[in-house]
Amino acid sequence: MSTSDILESLIEKDNGYLITSKAVESGVSKPSVSKYVREHDMEKVAHGIYILDDVWPDELFVLQQRNKNIIYSGETALYLHGLIDREYSHICFTVPTGYNATHIKKKNKEVRYANPEILDMGTCEIPSSSGNLVKVYDKERCICDLIKDRKKYEIQLYQTAIKEYMSSKEKNLSRLIEYAVKLGVRDEVMMYVEIMV
Repeated sequence: MSTSDILESLIEKDNGYLITSKAVESGVSKPSVSKYVREHDMEKVAHGIYILDDVWPDELFVLQQRNKNIIYSGETALYLHGLIDREYSHICFTVPTGYNATHIKKKNKEVRYANPEILDMGTCEIPSSSGNLVKVYDKERCICDLIKDRKKYEIQLYQTAIKEYMSSKEKNLSRLIEYAVKLGVRDEVMMYVEIMV
């Protein structure tokens, strides 16, 4: 397989993105990646990340490629799961407690921290609005976090997310309760389950 073939298969797999670190893992040298980027007039969207000219930049995908520790949570995850009807006002993500996130704490970003024992609980991959797979908390974790941090949310957004989840055919109540116990919100979650299901 030629260098071009390797890079083209990576670009196809990542929906028009060329990620230098993935190319290097596949045995392509950095100078070869640079040459390919120049020859194909690819646009740089972040350090080591390039896109074809017909690809719209996907902020969530790029941010996660640059920061492998982040898991989308809060309003961002609720939106990606279709549990709220309006787009998130800022990008919210969770990182391990003690992680230095100063390089990504810019405007329009909300950083949350979680202890290692609950950090990965409920992680899954789903497509972003642009169709790229991103790591996010599943619906059950989102609902538990929402109930736990209810004071941080507008009442309308809070109610919409709870109603959407409780009326969904895809809800997993045993998983929801399991997470609720671990996150210390079992009683509050059970109240919604008993009233709405």
